[in-house]
Amino acid sequence: MIREGKKLILSKKKQAVIYNEGFKRVNSLRIGIGSDHGGYNLKELIKNYLKDRGDIEVEDYGTFDSNSVDYPDFALKVACAVASGDVDRGILCCGTGIGVAIAANKVPGIRAAVCSDTFSARMSREHNDANILCLGERVVGPGLALEILRVWLESEFEGGRHKRRIDKITDVERQYIKGESVQ
Repeated sequence: MIREGKKLILSKKKQAVIYNEGFKRVNSLRIGIGSDHGGYNLKELIKNYLKDRGDIEVEDYGTFDSNSVDYPDFALKVACAVASGDVDRGILCCGTGIGVAIAANKVPGIRAAVCSDTFSARMSREHNDANILCLGERVVGPGLALEILRVWLESEFEGGRHKRRIDKITDVERQYIKGESVQ
């Protein structure tokens, strides 16, 4: 549907995503964010940064303090919110980013990427259509983390040959869900 130079696309949950003539998103991006205790301070920094931008809605799935917790609990909350379409993308933080990525990637439809540099962040979006960014508070400092986040948010999936590869990953997920062997 084209109206006054804007294109309306419905997301999985039939929520309007509006793009202008240059196909830049007009309405707010919805981000789900979560962490364990090892990533709590970084999660709070990122949450405040996103809120200050004013163009992103943030849903915090916890943890809400630095007491010891289990990272799979929070990774799965964010991953399920992304997979269901409750949020558009996710951000997960733990000590290294690795644990939350492993847990999140167990949810069908999730492509969580651990990024410790801006090149990987850009490629995770452009080539892999990563829908969750995973960061390690003990790996990247606050300045680099925000730069990685900025690049990840501004990068878009290129489609084309990369879509064909993502489709193959989706096919493997479907086969495992059905209990079929994968060859």
